[in-house]
Amino acid sequence: MPLPIDYHNHPQAHSIKPYTPELLQPWADSARKRGLKQVAFTDHDRYHQGVNFDEIDKLNAANPDLKFLAGIELDNDPETGKAGRAWVEKNWDRLDFVLGSAHYLPPDPVMFDKTDRVDEFAKKDMPAECAKYIAELNGMIDRGGIDCMAHLDLIKIHGVWKPEGGLVPYFQPLLERIRRENLAIEISTAGWRKPVGEQYPHLDLIKAAQKLGIPFTLASDAHSHAQLAEFYDRLPPLLAELGITEVASYEKHHRKMIRIT
Repeated sequence: MPLPIDYHNHPQAHSIKPYTPELLQPWADSARKRGLKQVAFTDHDRYHQGVNFDEIDKLNAANPDLKFLAGIELDNDPETGKAGRAWVEKNWDRLDFVLGSAHYLPPDPVMFDKTDRVDEFAKKDMPAECAKYIAELNGMIDRGGIDCMAHLDLIKIHGVWKPEGGLVPYFQPLLERIRRENLAIEISTAGWRKPVGEQYPHLDLIKAAQKLGIPFTLASDAHSHAQLAEFYDRLPPLLAELGITEVASYEKHHRKMIRIT
């Protein structure tokens, strides 16, 4: 059975492209082709000006066999993050789903996950960088207004850091807080197209989250309708190995677990 949801997608990619039928309908066509039932549009909050809730409603009406969620990816952009959060607060009741993420490690003004920074990060003190990253994620949770954490161990993106003992010792306190706050985390295929070459989060982190009872969504982090559900063919063996038989779905921030097997 095809996996039913993809809860991390960027119709606007990395610029402001106002939602229109011409922009959104190809996502419906791709979703249908890939066997998806629910797709969350989660553009970066810095591009919130392009999000149009009425256009998402029209897309749902035109494609009654599918469900499209109004979402956003709220991150820690030092320039736009405050305005993005204000927009989320203003539109909370119209949003279905909010991702929380961190792409900046203060005081660095450049996104740490840019793929041209591999050589630079190979020379950094990665435990210290990871501590900064986790502090930013905790700050995101402190500020509230999120439903799920995106690509939890994004700090590994460059594939240059494989600590002895794994990532769990670094992330365990954060996982425990995620459970206390009743948040979900995504299992994302996006890492398979990055230098690290594996899903987010690492298998050990997924297992640690399972032990705590943290629910999971599924995601591809597509920046084009052609990337929707990319590498989803690799997920069923992984989910079967982990014994994951249900995933979290959302509507107006209310979570419901749905079977995937």
